[in-house]
Amino acid sequence: MADFDDGISEAGDDRARDLIHDWNVAENKSSRTKPIEFDDETLRDGLQSPSVVDPPIEKKLEILRLMDRIGIHTANVGLPGAGPRAVEDVTRLCQLIVDEKLTITPNCAARTHENDIRAVAEISQKVGIPIECCTFIGSSPIRQYTEDWTLERMLEHTRFASDFCRKEGLPQMYVTEDTTRAAPETLKALYSTAIEHGARRACVCDTVGHAIPSGVNTLIKFIQKVVADTGVDGVKIDWHGHRDRDLDIANSIAAVEAGADRIHGAAIGLGERCGNTSMDLLLVNLKLMGFIDNDLTLLPEYVKAVSDSCNVPLPKNYPVFGTDAFETATGVHAAAVIKAFRKNDTWLANRVYSGVPADEFGLSQKISIGPMSGRSNVVFWLEQHSIEPTEEIVSKIFDRAKQADRLLSDAEILELTR
Repeated sequence: MADFDDGISEAGDDRARDLIHDWNVAENKSSRTKPIEFDDETLRDGLQSPSVVDPPIEKKLEILRLMDRIGIHTANVGLPGAGPRAVEDVTRLCQLIVDEKLTITPNCAARTHENDIRAVAEISQKVGIPIECCTFIGSSPIRQYTEDWTLERMLEHTRFASDFCRKEGLPQMYVTEDTTRAAPETLKALYSTAIEHGARRACVCDTVGHAIPSGVNTLIKFIQKVVADTGVDGVKIDWHGHRDRDLDIANSIAAVEAGADRIHGAAIGLGERCGNTSMDLLLVNLKLMGFIDNDLTLLPEYVKAVSDSCNVPLPKNYPVFGTDAFETATGVHAAAVIKAFRKNDTWLANRVYSGVPADEFGLSQKISIGPMSGRSNVVFWLEQHSIEPTEEIVSKIFDRAKQADRLLSDAEILELTR
């Protein structure tokens, strides 16, 4: 568990205090002391994105290994009730966890139907490890009206699902879809019933990306009271958020600060419509805030593996992991970074013009050359490529850059040095 006093890694604390005044932590420091758990939805909810390619099983196995290595606690490995291919892939993924003794544990989505839950139970028995069953049911008035559901019918499904999970020996997370638009009395009835019948996790879902951070805080506090009122010990609360209003990270941080035990997300925010909470950016933010101390230098590999496997290109300006994130050609910006490098000070170079230290996430600063560059960009680029920065070569490249309408490519610059 990391120290919550500031958002800078321990090794750089003294320098950070001298060189960075952090208004983020000046007041209202978090009082949270319990560790945060993470559930990765990439291989289930993430694959429901309209634009993804469902990767072959070999790629899914690679992604699962990377989840394990970056410290993800659980992975939703599929919805086996969806059909034979889902059953086969879920079985292979769970078998990998057994064979390679991974620390990550599996869970599976299931409707509150016998066939869905039975499919999870059969895989669990086959591979010989517990699989958390994430039984879900809609909860909002708008969904009830559309489906012609009564509360009593929803409670009947809830009791059946929880009792059946318990009978099959499956740990259960009870999930209410569209929690953020559901009525308090409905949520109290649903969660209380599920917990009384054996559920040991209550998952709060912003299924359509409706919530704002203050609403998340209020809702998590309400569910904590519902859980406490059941008198059942050891029940944990999960937060599952979507990014329809681009508030996924802010809402997930609000859930952390409100006391949610486990946060869900998917690599590069894949998922229904606009997607889920971006797991990679959530981890970056929680590390910078001091909530976690995971080694996240493998995050670029995780992001690339999912992007390539699912055929979802990463936008160039995607935070932290896009190609533009740590590249600059602007004269003033580049000059400051170059001066830090001239001091042989990598720590400084990664922070002087960046709120995210590239090296903490397996990345590095890049100085390029374009129409906004100064001559120092050209000199530095040449030195980095072991080319003597003579006045003739520097002027030639600098003049070409000033005439360009974009950054010069490495190939173009090299051609100018010949």
